[in-house]
Amino acid sequence: MKKFLLSAFAVAAFTLSGALNAQAVTLHVHNESDPASLDPHKVSGDWENRIVGDMFEGLLTEDVDAKPVPGQAKSWEISDDGLTYTFHLRDGIKWSDGAPVTADDFVFAFRRIMDPATASSYAYLQYPIKNAEPINSGEVKDLTQLGVEAVDETTLKITLESPTPYFLGALTHYTAYPVPKHVVEDKGADWIKIENIVTNGPYKAIEWVPGSHVKTEKNPEYYDFDNLKIDNVVFYVLEDASAALKRYRAGEFDILTEFPSDQYQWLQENHPGEARVAPFAGLYYYVMNSSKPPLDDARIRQALSMAINREVIGPQILGTGEPAAYSWVPPGMNNYVDTPYNAEWADLDYSAKVEKAKELIAEAGYGPDKPLEIQLRYNTNENHKRIAVAISAMWKVLGVNITLFNAETKVHYAELKKGQLEIARAGWLADYNDPVNLLQLLRSDIGDNYGRWKSEEFDALLAEAKTTQDLKARAELLYKAEKVAIDDSAAAPIYYYLSRNVVSPKISGFNSNTFDIHRTRWMSKSE
Repeated sequence: MKKFLLSAFAVAAFTLSGALNAQAVTLHVHNESDPASLDPHKVSGDWENRIVGDMFEGLLTEDVDAKPVPGQAKSWEISDDGLTYTFHLRDGIKWSDGAPVTADDFVFAFRRIMDPATASSYAYLQYPIKNAEPINSGEVKDLTQLGVEAVDETTLKITLESPTPYFLGALTHYTAYPVPKHVVEDKGADWIKIENIVTNGPYKAIEWVPGSHVKTEKNPEYYDFDNLKIDNVVFYVLEDASAALKRYRAGEFDILTEFPSDQYQWLQENHPGEARVAPFAGLYYYVMNSSKPPLDDARIRQALSMAINREVIGPQILGTGEPAAYSWVPPGMNNYVDTPYNAEWADLDYSAKVEKAKELIAEAGYGPDKPLEIQLRYNTNENHKRIAVAISAMWKVLGVNITLFNAETKVHYAELKKGQLEIARAGWLADYNDPVNLLQLLRSDIGDNYGRWKSEEFDALLAEAKTTQDLKARAELLYKAEKVAIDDSAAAPIYYYLSRNVVSPKISGFNSNTFDIHRTRWMSKSE
């Protein structure tokens, strides 16, 4: 597949622009993939979050360590029963066109993302809100039944279905961002075009060239404008990590959001302190299409999962030491048991795992004499390819022949959402610190359940946990749900993420954190 590289003309144009405005401080960010949209209700990836999270701000936002702090709301109260949250907006907050940001903008946004006509694939993150799920599913037609109410212009009341311990954290997510009601109603779907877009966050997009870059500038109406140290940000599209590293070394990029893992040692030796590798609340996994043969057979799914030698992937294949994953929930998540549920075979020697996998494949009617032919999809990235090649070799000894297929990220995930896969690489970065954020990926009614795995018991346990107020009892229900999924090989967890960034010494305010969220608002750049 063709990789994008900025033309010499484009580079010269950016250089000339910088020369003409010598006082402007521009941050150049390697952002990997092309955003599908700049509409916070139409995005779903971390590469999009980096952009829209600079442009819009919710009731709460993230600090430099990605912890929830007041955003558009200056304060809030929570009722004794944990069901009602009352938010008080900051005084005088405005959209980038000077119009006031009101509680009604939030009501409009929450109703819009839950409206089935919006077709927001990520709306379910806000299902804790009263009537959100029945509205989003089409069961309830009246959007005014959503538990979000403007008490007055600066007071917003949100009512939940049941007490939700992670709700404030969920409000930092882009599914909880407001959108400008006055612009959306006037421009319709065109409100997000560069000539029309209006934002309430620290920055506003001023240029978007699909396949190339998005450029933003400071929003003069932002309440903390005077403390913004970066004037412009250019988010570059470039999925070739090696090419990105070359451009970083040439001084064209200030931040890399990925690098070839086999270059980690070189970076440590030649750019000490610039490669930032840190624990990250996320999971790298393979999904297997459980809705049709042959992967509807749990024995085959388990055999494939058992034959993955996870212990060599992080230390040897990637070289950055990602921990092997045998559970669906990463360790250390809030509101959970001390240790997630590991596959019962996790502690076997690798040779014993392979022998058991061969038995399972044979029981299912396959093996070296009757090979299993399967396509493995991954999105274009050197590290994903390296892992896919290695795992294909591990599966070869089972009599499984793998055909590799890669596509750019946007296309890859669009196909997965349609269920067009046999086996595919996927990854999930926690949106908030609670195990349900990962476990709900396996709910039968969620579009992000790419493998179409289905379990009535699993769904029932998540539903019961949703209405369970006692946190210990809730954690036990979620643990049981995880056990159901792992025991049935719903998917194959491979490793827990480590964030991999490269940050120029010129940049301050970039703190490694467990959610790998780094808002430009907190950064500065020296020359």
